[in-house]
Amino acid sequence: MTGCKLLAIPMPQNLKLLPYMEGKTKKEDLLNEPERYRRLIGKLIYLTMARPDISFSVYPLSQFMQSPTRSHMAAAKGIVRYLKGSVGLGIFLSSEGEPEFTCYCDSDWASCGITRRSVIGYLLKFGGSLVMWKMKK
Repeated sequence: MTGCKLLAIPMPQNLKLLPYMEGKTKKEDLLNEPERYRRLIGKLIYLTMARPDISFSVYPLSQFMQSPTRSHMAAAKGIVRYLKGSVGLGIFLSSEGEPEFTCYCDSDWASCGITRRSVIGYLLKFGGSLVMWKMKK
């Protein structure tokens, strides 16, 4: 993907990814080599430790490891295209700023199209530095 077009965001906002379902999804949509998808998602999961900005995009893709489709792989490649265009981003621990904690949280009510469960996330900053973050279903 050396000559690929760069993306400004890791995943489109209203992209709904659904699992492969026998009879409802075309058999041709399944990937011939699902191992490539699994390795890519594993690497992206590891990368979320240093790049929390991709966590919300990688998490839904990790649910489709059993039978990934072409649309799942296209979304995963979109995250790689975003990462290529944002190489300089990461976690910066600053010694400046007021020594106070700031917490932000958000939820997406029943956003999972499969289980209808909510997705919540929060982050904690000390001064101007990100200290902790979490996202879960």
